Amino acid sequence: MEKTIEKPLSIGQYIFSQPREIQPLLQKMREIIKNVAPEAVEVISYSMPAFKFHGKILCYFAAHKNHIGFYATPSANIFFAEELKDYKTSKGTIQFPYEKPLPYNLIEKIVLYKANELLISAPKKKK
Repeated sequence: MEKTIEKPLSIGQYIFSQPREIQPLLQKMREIIKNVAPEAVEVISYSMPAFKFHGKILCYFAAHKNHIGFYATPSANIFFAEELKDYKTSKGTIQFPYEKPLPYNLIEKIVLYKANELLISAPKKKK
């Protein structure tokens, strides 16, 4: 899979730089994350689309040759291990193959889990 932009400056630019048939899947990932965590800020980190939530990375996603990589850190993968058994995973990675439909509900649950985890660990502001 060839990328036309080496270092994208925005998630929109990243998505547009990917093959046309992959773009709707990436856009759907973006929409799911924004819907679950509307306060999250879109960023590019490590040349991948990412969302920051209360100053910390909520998740990343990226197009690869045969799958979309979704990176929500190891705690989410451990918590959802049973639901992820049909996908290739590693420490902090989930691979959603292009030939299968994106598991929208599972992605929503993972993003919500991670957002709650970050809220719990966020330093409390002094009054």
